[in-house]
Amino acid sequence: MSLAMRKKIFITAALTGSGSTQDRSDKVPRSPAQIAEAAIDAARAGAAVVHCHVRDPETGKPARDVHLYREVVERIRASEVDVVINLTSGMGGDLVFGPPDSPLPLNPEGTDMVSGAERVAHLEACLPEISTLDCGTMNFAEADYVMTNTPGMLDDMARRMTKLGIQIEIEAFDTGHLWLAKHLVEQGAIPAPVMVQLCMGIPWGAPDDLNTLMAMVNNIPRDWVYSAFSIGRHQMPFVAAAVLSGANVRVGLEDNLWLEKGRLASNAELVERAVTIVEAMGVGIMTPAEVRAELNLTRQDPP
Repeated sequence: MSLAMRKKIFITAALTGSGSTQDRSDKVPRSPAQIAEAAIDAARAGAAVVHCHVRDPETGKPARDVHLYREVVERIRASEVDVVINLTSGMGGDLVFGPPDSPLPLNPEGTDMVSGAERVAHLEACLPEISTLDCGTMNFAEADYVMTNTPGMLDDMARRMTKLGIQIEIEAFDTGHLWLAKHLVEQGAIPAPVMVQLCMGIPWGAPDDLNTLMAMVNNIPRDWVYSAFSIGRHQMPFVAAAVLSGANVRVGLEDNLWLEKGRLASNAELVERAVTIVEAMGVGIMTPAEVRAELNLTRQDPP
């Protein structure tokens, strides 16, 4: 395993996600005010980047309403705390089939397929510095759900993000996603600097064993900037594994609800634990300004 560690790394806090975790922990933020507060607390704890989804404030179910994203971004930017804002573009690519003996018609409960323009509408309204791009289609743990991102859709969305001046963070859930990402870079849809997040341990993508992690790392071009994380109980061990592999780090309630057995975590507590691990390994923590300099990010004012 490579020990080509960075001298300093940045921590991304993934605050709430789009999974059905809202009823499993009262610390998962739901409303724009709660999500923004979680972002500010995570930044104070040491996160240079906050990765944001939005939820229905009443039910906690995942949402993609532009006004919810706008409120989150406005609240974060109005605070005195500096942090790089990273918004998802993952919503709107969901297919839920019927049961195996009758897969069609699609199940309207959960199916949400929209155009590339609609999937980036909140980005156009908010102009975050970074947005994720889920670089492939895959089965998730749910029996009949497919995360759907065709090559044509990804090319369209990537070019829209680039035109908006937003840094793309490629989300790679398996090695084939890295292959497709390289193709999009070669075609000019994703410009340099290229940034990738290795998403490990999500059923049924890349498992979070170290051999698979290094297979993913070894498929990343040397001039790309990359991070890595694992979901669930391996989130904190993967902080160390990511650093050892030369990656940056992601933690947060999107990926793991627990600080330790029997104790639910807040986003800030997960960031604090990650900072402790990283600094104990002799590696520094980057500031938002340092991340902007490395990735050539420009903070833009939304229209």
